[in-house]
Amino acid sequence: MAENRRGFIKHMAAMGFIFPTTLFGIDTLNINTPYSIGELEQLAGGDDDKFWESVQMSYVQSKKFINLENGYFSPQPLPVLNAFVEYSKMINASPSYYMRTQQFEDKEKVRQALTGFAEVDAEEIALTRNTTESLNIIIQGMVEAFGQRANREGIVVKTIKIPLHPKSDEEIVKAYEAAITPKTKVLLVTHLINTSGQLLPVNKICAMAHARGVEVMVDGAHTFAHLDFKIKDLDCDYYAASLHKWLCAPLGAGILWVKKEKVEKLWPLFGDINQPKDNIRKLEHQGTHPCAVQLCIPEAIRFHNTIGSKRKQDRLLYLKNYWVDKVKNLKKVSFNTPNEDSRTAAIANIAVEGLKPSELADKLYKEYNIFTVAIEKEPIYGVRVTPHLYTTEHHLDKMVDAITEISS
Repeated sequence: MAENRRGFIKHMAAMGFIFPTTLFGIDTLNINTPYSIGELEQLAGGDDDKFWESVQMSYVQSKKFINLENGYFSPQPLPVLNAFVEYSKMINASPSYYMRTQQFEDKEKVRQALTGFAEVDAEEIALTRNTTESLNIIIQGMVEAFGQRANREGIVVKTIKIPLHPKSDEEIVKAYEAAITPKTKVLLVTHLINTSGQLLPVNKICAMAHARGVEVMVDGAHTFAHLDFKIKDLDCDYYAASLHKWLCAPLGAGILWVKKEKVEKLWPLFGDINQPKDNIRKLEHQGTHPCAVQLCIPEAIRFHNTIGSKRKQDRLLYLKNYWVDKVKNLKKVSFNTPNEDSRTAAIANIAVEGLKPSELADKLYKEYNIFTVAIEKEPIYGVRVTPHLYTTEHHLDKMVDAITEISS
């Protein structure tokens, strides 16, 4: 393995990609794989454990702590990280020339890669920087901007309380239905709630809303490339997602999907008079932007497809259940996440009686070198734990040991 590591680093150095010993205090020399994503299946030889070991080795992670906070954004696997560096170098070497002669053609290639992956029309996808920007384009903001529009324009904003442990999909749908009045124009539904990890029955909510003449926009930040589904399966009107989360693209990549017949009525977030009103590209105007980020999206899709959407979803659910099942019956331990597999995925939110979420998160990091995030926002009070594909059972055993000791 040492020989493999030396050969891999020598190869990367020849490409101009040098890993320093430390970067901002984080050990970045945790590289022990010469494998490309095209070799993962061949290397595994049908052995599932070997396959996931190969996937884990495709990520560079610090050895100084166990990262179980992948809900903010995900690290890029080495093929995507390498592509980002090479694209950045290429654009840096020919800055204005590239921006004036090549960037728009390349953006269309990226759009085609995304539409093929998402199975939607190319005229329905806008390339943005993240979920927030995508939702801003529709409503000029998320929850905070709804409040701003309420103050500025007098619109009425209603917040839905979702049961943490629903008995049925209908219970959730009825919570939304009860808030609808004849004046209701749009629902904003979170596909998978980021604080608790609860998956909502979006298609059923959309069916109910459409029957009452209400449009639905979906915040899909935590489901795109996390769950095995297609956007059109949801039957929503608008869908926003960040690609730097579960697709593992570089920071600053996002998408906005809009039903084609609804594109014309949307105004761009930033003024653009160069595109026709019915062209989705009018929503992409943001001034000069870092093209290397978007150029890496096809490589991130290729890495994802090497694994497969269903296989990836199953693995992430397995990792969540692996540690949750070992601690869920401990005294003082409770969860803000549903138990059923159909209502969850990778994210779980845990609480320990007698400890504030911030205290629990501090203990996990300072005493056990496990990084998580505290959630202290009504009605969720707990610590969010989010494994990723590079997370091992050994990492999660450390989490189980820590919770067992803390709760006792």
